[in-house]
Amino acid sequence: MTHLPTTRREMLERGWEQLDIILLSGDAYVDHPSFGVAVIARVLEAEGYRVGVIPQPSWHGDLRDFRRLGRPRLFFGVSPGAMDSMVNKYTAARRLRSQDAYSPDGRHDMRPDMPTIVYTDCVRRIFPDVPVVLGGVEASLRRLAHYDYWKESLRPSLLAQTDADLIIWGMGERPIAELARRLSDAVESYHPALFYDETGEAHVTRSVFADVAHGIPQTAWLSGQKPDDCVEIASYEDCLADPKCEASSIRVIEEESNALTPRRIAQRTGSQWVVCEGQYSPMTTEELDAVYDLPYTRLPHPKYNGHRIPAYEMIRHSITMHRGCFGGCAFCTISAHQGKFISSRSKRSILAEAEAITHMPDFAGTISDLGGPSANMYRMAGADKSRCARCRRPSCLHPSVCPNLHVDHSPLTEIYREVSAIKGVKHCYVGSGVRYDLILHRNADESLNHASADYARQLILHHVSGRLKVAPEHTEPSVLSLMRKPPFEQFAQFKHLFDRICNAEGKCQQLIPYFISSHPGCYERDMESLARKTRDMGYRLEQVQDFTPTPMTIATEMWATGFDPYTLKPVFSAKSDEEKQRQRQYFFWWKN
Repeated sequence: MTHLPTTRREMLERGWEQLDIILLSGDAYVDHPSFGVAVIARVLEAEGYRVGVIPQPSWHGDLRDFRRLGRPRLFFGVSPGAMDSMVNKYTAARRLRSQDAYSPDGRHDMRPDMPTIVYTDCVRRIFPDVPVVLGGVEASLRRLAHYDYWKESLRPSLLAQTDADLIIWGMGERPIAELARRLSDAVESYHPALFYDETGEAHVTRSVFADVAHGIPQTAWLSGQKPDDCVEIASYEDCLADPKCEASSIRVIEEESNALTPRRIAQRTGSQWVVCEGQYSPMTTEELDAVYDLPYTRLPHPKYNGHRIPAYEMIRHSITMHRGCFGGCAFCTISAHQGKFISSRSKRSILAEAEAITHMPDFAGTISDLGGPSANMYRMAGADKSRCARCRRPSCLHPSVCPNLHVDHSPLTEIYREVSAIKGVKHCYVGSGVRYDLILHRNADESLNHASADYARQLILHHVSGRLKVAPEHTEPSVLSLMRKPPFEQFAQFKHLFDRICNAEGKCQQLIPYFISSHPGCYERDMESLARKTRDMGYRLEQVQDFTPTPMTIATEMWATGFDPYTLKPVFSAKSDEEKQRQRQYFFWWKN
């Protein structure tokens, strides 16, 4: 196994004179399934395309990095990396972070603000007629009008901020493969609008791209007119003028993002329309296995030898078991990118990856995480799929667990045990966050309750690396309701369960809760109450953060517009530095 080419020399070593697709990434190039660009590159390679990766190109000077691999036959793909670039680069106080976890040696000068915009502009200056496709979480969260916390303003779709041709939003394997197939077929049909360069090879032009690419699920594109079959939301200009228009629009976007039968959305922006196609149905187990079974080296590119990439060090021995999250937390971006329906890998695929990890030269016996967006949602879904098809509820857990949700922890417990039994595995930990409300949920079927109890015991005794992370986020009912989180009493109940199991088995372990200050709806009196309740439980809080408004979440829209998108009732938010600092200080009463 080798990495895909990043230089002209590496192309020629493969016997390639020209690439079909070139992917630009704001991250260092790590060929691991936890890095989105590596996944997309391997998926396209498996489809038979010649793919190259340009990681962290310099956007200064003569732009030679953007010329490095030449002109692609089909398109450039632009991604900021595994995280939203602004969240990755700046704190909630808009201060530059001390390190960039996805850059060699943690350097924070390896990517610009908003690589999606900057990289697209660089490509346009060199290759004005090559199609540019935007992807990754940055594009997903900015596919339609959105509030930008760092610019402190409402911004239009990235398509209106760049000269890009298409956005692929959400998990991109299927839409990008379909796009590549359509474009490749267009080249091979010798469409008259194609042109040829001095090598005699055909290339897709932007005009051909527009004819071929529109209409693919999970894409967004610009149109001169509104399509007939769509849900129209308030225009960008109307959202600028009236915060309630923006709040109402984000509700429609969230509902369609979480629907099994989504509708196309259209939003007028200036003289054009941003057309956002609905998503594909959730990936089947076979489809997800095919993605994770691809021949990843699981290593950084050799160009980084002698350098550490902090994010890679954290996840190199981890395994993703599933995608999606049906928690629907108001401040979380998962539903806007992955959706609420769970796609799970097979036990065979997970065990095969665990076996492969044991053969890595640096493996010392510890699998650091066997999880997903929420660790214990593996293989969970609605029992009656017809009810799911009619549902537009953003959360399956709030305000209470959906009666149609089949909460069965037994498949997860079985995998934990089998991975732990693999030769060479000494420890198998769960580093992802656990939803304790799922563990505590009482099912009508008593066997499912036994499975939850068995899971809790197995998790606490064998898969906690000294500390188990959970996220109550707050203590006060009014704030938790806006967050779409369960009552704080459930955290107290789970802590009692955790302590009882640990004490009975002589385990010295900690339950580490995460909390947020300055979330919409949170007053200073709520933080005072949070401090009192957590102090009475014996906590000196460590895992805390200020609320960071990230694009296209319900909480961000509350913060920006002052209204709850689902009720249009006013919502207070602490916005000034002084207000936020006062709220944050309640976390650290014990330092005063």
